[in-house]
Parts: sequence; structure tokens; C-alpha cells
Amino acid sequence: MKRFAALVGALVVAAAGSAQTYEVAVIPKGTTHEFWKSIHAGAIAAADELKFEGITVNVIWKGPLREDDREQQVQVVENFTGRRVSGLVLAPLDARALVAPTEEAVRAGIPVVIIDSGLKSTAPVSTVSTDNYKGGVLGAERLGQLLGGKGKVILLRVLAGSTSTEQREAGFLDTMAKEFPAVQILSSDQHAGATRDTAYRTSQNLLNRFGRDVTGIFAPNESSATGMLLAMKDAGLTGGKVKLVGFDSGSQTVAALKSGDLQGLVVQNPFRMGYLGVKTLVASLRGQKVELVIDTGCALVTKDNMAEPAIADLLYPPLEKYLK
Repeated sequence: MKRFAALVGALVVAAAGSAQTYEVAVIPKGTTHEFWKSIHAGAIAAADELKFEGITVNVIWKGPLREDDREQQVQVVENFTGRRVSGLVLAPLDARALVAPTEEAVRAGIPVVIIDSGLKSTAPVSTVSTDNYKGGVLGAERLGQLLGGKGKVILLRVLAGSTSTEQREAGFLDTMAKEFPAVQILSSDQHAGATRDTAYRTSQNLLNRFGRDVTGIFAPNESSATGMLLAMKDAGLTGGKVKLVGFDSGSQTVAALKSGDLQGLVVQNPFRMGYLGVKTLVASLRGQKVELVIDTGCALVTKDNMAEPAIADLLYPPLEKYLK
């Protein structure tokens, strides 16, 4: 009996010793848009799930307020490196500007998983993101079909240096040229900027210039789509008068899809992105082999399919459940 008690005691001690705790910093491009809140919720969901496996993950959520503040995001990465967190899950604002701080973290023994947007470095253990070029292809196909293969189109770009949106823009332009050669691109060199307000101002300028001629518009992220929607309402161009295809789900873009002011929405799965970002990082920390590239998928949403269960899950992620 004494031997048995000693054995049980040893097992308990061993189990306690094997329990692992990790501090994982999740660093988004910004903290205001609903897209990033979905990523945050997914990261918390992953930590909750890992807890049942005996792995404690403390998710630290911190990023710049605006999606054009490269210096602040660099500083956040450097601060977490100095703090010696277990690992970083990073959505880089700029494919080049974040290379040096990321590689510095890796040299310090802090693994990095990239989410959402690519980084021009081989240092990260994995990249978890949408196939953004494919997302741009889906947007072009939808808009080209809505226009019957002819018309005049505006591409409202987002931010220079943001790999995710630049890939969407490339996919859109390549597909328009290849599949809809009769469609004329009126403008493709204007950037919406980091916020809905900057997108609204840029959109106003574009519609003042091209409003009489434009028949279709593609806006490749949440803030550019909402800013363009506001400008189109001011100009009396909503309701299908000018076809608009946007990118990313949000309360305003989903409402516009329902009302018919927006005719297509390419939707990612940011909840899954945050979830797999944390899960992949923890797997790497535990010495497991992880995929170098993980595609989290995207889908085209229209008024006709938005009530389908699989699509509804993308449009309405369970934010309230995880962000308390």
C-alpha cells in the first residue's frame, strides 16, 4: 500500500511538472475594425481549447490603433521581445518594415507565426492567412458578371506595403484584364488609407471625378468598403445604380448587402485565423511540426446565399462569447 501511495504521489508530481504555461502576444495591424476583433476572439477560443489539454496560454492582445502606424507596431514587437514572451502571432502592417523586429525576436528564441498578411522573411515558423490573390479574383468575377462583361470600374486600393490587400488588388486587376477585357479601369491608383474616414474622403474625390461614368467599384477591405458606401450614398449611387463589391464582413457591409446597396462581399475567416495562429504557435513551441503556409479560406457572399449556415458563421462570428 505504501508503495502504491508513493507511486501515485510521484505521478501527481510528474503531471504537475509537465503542465505548461505560455505567454503568447497577438499583434494585429489595428484594433478598431471588426475584422481584428474576430481575430482576437479566435485567439481566445484557441487558448480556451488548449486549457482542456493541460496547456495554459495567456493571450496578450496589443497592436496599434490605426492600420498605418508602422512605427508603433514595430515598437510593440520590440517590447514583447524584450519582455521575453513565449511567442508572437503577428499581422504585419508592412511586408518589409516588420522584417527586422521579427527576425530579432526569432534570434532571441521567440518563435513567430504570421497571420493575415505576408512578411518578406523566412524567419517565421508559419503563415496563417487567406489566399488574398484568390479573394481578388472572386471580387473581379462577381463585379464582371454583374456588369455583363462591360462597363467602367474603379479599384479603390487600401495601403501601400500591405501585402494582403496588394495581393487582392493584383488578383482583381489580373482577372479583369483576362476575363473581362471590355471593362475599362477608370482608376486604380488611389489609396483609401487606414480608416473609414480617410476612405470616405478618397471615395468622395473619386466619385466627384468619375461619378457620371463609373458603373462598378471594388473596395478590397472593410474600411475602404464602408467609406465608399458612405460616399456613394451622398452621391445617390447606391441601390445598384453603381455596382459595389467589397471585402470583409462588418456590421455596415453586411447591412448594405441585405439592403442591396452592396452586391457582393468577399469574406475571410478571421476567427479561424486567430484560432489557428495561436494553435500553430503553441504546436511549434511544443516541438511539433507545423505547416509553413496555412490557408484559412474565403468565400463570395451575396444577398442570395448570406443566410446559408456556413456563410452565416463567417458573417456573424461569436465575438460576445470570447470578448468579455
